[in-house]
Amino acid sequence: MRYLHTMLRVRDLDAALDFYCNKLGLRESFRREDPNGRYTLVFLMAPGDHALIEQSKRLGRPGPLLELTYNWDTEDYGEARHFGHLAFEVDNIYDTCERLMKGGVTINRPPRDGQMAFIRSPDRQSIELLQKGNALPPKEPWASMPNTGHW
Repeated sequence: MRYLHTMLRVRDLDAALDFYCNKLGLRESFRREDPNGRYTLVFLMAPGDHALIEQSKRLGRPGPLLELTYNWDTEDYGEARHFGHLAFEVDNIYDTCERLMKGGVTINRPPRDGQMAFIRSPDRQSIELLQKGNALPPKEPWASMPNTGHW
């Protein structure tokens, strides 16, 4: 058994792609549209996972990926808190959070400990950002920044 992907339903495909690709930095691997089923699937990969995805294709299906499922007909998915969260390792949690904030993303749980932060997608799915390796030394403005909303 091996991990393939996590599927998230999204309400607005353009807003979701802007968030996951333009702001978070993921890249589109491939997509599939099904006019009969009235949905679009977009598979995203982390920037450093291209070789891993290519290798996994030789074993069968590609992975690890994030699958965004956009149903063409509207539907209310609620806040999706039952889902839990996605987690991504980042090279510098402070730089990542600063870049996300400049892009209009709210940092719900700031990286006060230099190790972990939480944000939410436009569809309110929680995303945990974890510092690669050891925690960075605490620094401002992060060390004293309060939580915003929930994650």
